[in-house]
Order: sequence, then structure tokens, then C-alpha cells
Amino acid sequence: MAIVPSRTLRRLALSAGLALAALLAGCASPVRLMPTPLPFVDGYVDPFAMAGVELQGTEVPVFYATNRAALIEIPEPVHLFVPTDTLRLGVAHVRVGDETLDWPTLHRLSLSADTDERPILELEALEQLAKLGADERVADAPAAQAFFRRIDEALAASPNTELLVYVHGSNNTVPRAAAQASQFRHFTGRRMVLVVFMWPSAGSLLRYLTDVGNAAATVDTFARFLELLADNTRASMIDVLAYSAGAQVASPALARLGTPRPDETREQLRTRLRLGQIYFTAPDIDTRRFVDDMKAYVDLTERVTLSLNLNDSVLRFAAMVARASRAGRPDPTELSAEQTMFLVDASNELRFDMINVNPEDIPNLPPGSHAFWYEDPWVSGDMLVQFLLNRPPDQRGLDAQATAGGKRYWGFPFDFDQRVRRILRAELTPPAAVAPR
Repeated sequence: MAIVPSRTLRRLALSAGLALAALLAGCASPVRLMPTPLPFVDGYVDPFAMAGVELQGTEVPVFYATNRAALIEIPEPVHLFVPTDTLRLGVAHVRVGDETLDWPTLHRLSLSADTDERPILELEALEQLAKLGADERVADAPAAQAFFRRIDEALAASPNTELLVYVHGSNNTVPRAAAQASQFRHFTGRRMVLVVFMWPSAGSLLRYLTDVGNAAATVDTFARFLELLADNTRASMIDVLAYSAGAQVASPALARLGTPRPDETREQLRTRLRLGQIYFTAPDIDTRRFVDDMKAYVDLTERVTLSLNLNDSVLRFAAMVARASRAGRPDPTELSAEQTMFLVDASNELRFDMINVNPEDIPNLPPGSHAFWYEDPWVSGDMLVQFLLNRPPDQRGLDAQATAGGKRYWGFPFDFDQRVRRILRAELTPPAAVAPR
């Protein structure tokens, strides 16, 4: 019997592990730069006009946090879709296009309505900066302290002092989640500091039920992460953008944060958490669960937004699997009288906004669209006004409407394109230089 050298065995084990990790991560189509949000098309508003030279480039890094297990951590982490109680924290280095793409070209594409030449966003490297165990305090972890200092430094250098946490949906890999977060940061004019929370999605439509289980196993860790951000950064507000099944992580986590600590008043809890804009887009979560969760935290936030497409084909499938409607495609008949009354009150009095993304109102929006928040220029334009300017719907160009039962919601008027352009131009265009007399 031949004896295999130990070095060879280690190499074989490493190769097998990497192959397994690649298999477990699944495969997905590449992320291309999203269509240019409506206000920026043809340079009507240039979101990059006030960005400094140091931000002009094809690299758009974002901070990240993940509770994925790591098969390998050095020199660069290789993550599995296994949830853990450990938080891994760092920077995701994402680049738009290849080495032939320069800033002038990217700038032009970012102000163009042309959808035929959108470059691919690629995760070049994950720079893990810290690891924080479930029972480990930041005060006892110098590397974690350094991570949060990096966030504070980025906030200090940004014109926007709010921190945005993006929670991706199902069927996602680490590279895809990082790229989606990066492109949204890019279209804020790189003004917002963004953290992508990469929960362990299996990255495959065939493993949807695995994702559901992993999302549930992530709730406590995500709630802890939001508290860590509040306790260890100087962000003026902490915003959350949860997409699709990311709502299964964010919604119950926010509900858990809605219970004050001993001897803490509700107002003190609101001040401590500093929750700002909470935005659920096409949320894939049980409608009844979503409503019950929101009762626990809506008063702690600046605003809670639900954008939905009642024709969403992905959520139609999810409802069949779960045997219950999803909050992004709700069936009002499933709600109790008490839940219905809460929604009526919340939509009229508690800064809860439902936005009807109706394909009949929005040009070129596919009827069954699920990814409308980044695929449609009208919706992404509205989102940018909300996150950049903290405007309520009536100050973002949307029109108020109401259901027969009294729930208020918001829709896109026929001239929304003109309205949103005027709003952003007034806010983001640098003041004209005064000519000398």
C-alpha cells in the first residue's frame, strides 16, 4: 500500500473543502449595475457631483457582517450556508466592471438610461477584520472595537451620518449580496455608509426551505448586531433595508428589540436603538407575523415602509409553499379584526407607509416583478429620496390613496418622473458658483 505524504493529504483535503464550499454556495447569475434611478437619467441630477475625488473610482467597498460558518478564514474567509452565533465583521471589496473600466465611463453609464451595457459587479475580496463570539463583549475584543471605529471614520467622512444595514433575500451567495449592497451605495452618490448583513442563504431556489430555517436561526444574531451598532457607533440613525426573505430575519429581530431592558422606559429604548428608516421591499414573510412583529417596534422608528406588488410572481410561489400569504403580496382576509384595525391606525397615525408598486402605473415594469426595488428606475428613485432625504411619501412625489377599509397607502402618479426629479435636483445639486462682478 502506497503511503501518501501528509502535505499531499492536506492539499487534497483543502481542495475537497473548497470544492464542497463552492457546491454549497450554489451558483447565480452575475449582478449587473442596476438601471439608473429615474432622477439621474441623462444627468438631470448628478448624484456624484459632490463626491470627492477619493470616491471617484470603480471600487465601491461596503462593510459586512455575517453569521455564516467559515470553512477557511485565512488568508480570506470561505463561508458555508450554516448559521452560527458568531459574528464575522469586515469589508467587502466590490469592483464595478473589469480593469478596462475607468471612472469617466462608469460615471457616464451611471447617468444613462441604456440597459445594454451595464457592467458586472464583482466581489474581489473579503477583508475579515474581527470575529465576535456569542458571549464575547466588544469591550474585550480589540479587533471588534477597530471594526466599529472604521464605521465611525466612514460616517465622519460622509455627508450622511445615518448607517444603512442591507439584509438580502433568499437564493443569495456572499458575492451576490455584497454586489447588491455595493450598487445601491454607488447610486446614493456614495454618500451613505452601508453594511450588508449576509445571513446564510444557500444560494439556490431548490433550497428555499433551507433558507427559511436559516433565516429563523439568524434572528437573535441580527437583533444583537443592531444593538452592537447602536452601542458602538456614532451613527445618528440606523436604517434597515430588508429584501424578500430578508424580512424573515429583520422583522422578528426588530420585534425582539421592542422590549425595553429592566428599568428602561420606552422612550429611552427608542433613544438607545436610534432606529431610522425601516424599509421592507417585496417582503417574503407571513402577513400575520409581519403585522404582529410591527406592533412591537413601529413606535421606536422614524418610519416603517412596505413596498409591494400585488402581482409578485415570486411571492405567489412562496405563499403556496408556506400556505399563507406574504406581506409583499398580502391577503387581507387572513388578518384578524384587531390586526386590520392596527394597520388602519398605523397607516394613518404611526408613520407606517404602504407603497403600491402597481405595474399599471409604472412604465415598463413587468407585471410579476419581485426585484422592482433595484430593477425599476421609478421605485429605486423613490427609495433614494427616502434614504437620502428622509422625506415622507407626500414629500417624495407619491399620491395618497385608501382602501375601502380605511387603510392608507401610496401610489405612483403619472407625472412621478417630473416630481422626483425636481425634489432631488433641489437637494443634491451643488449651489452655482457666484460670478464676480
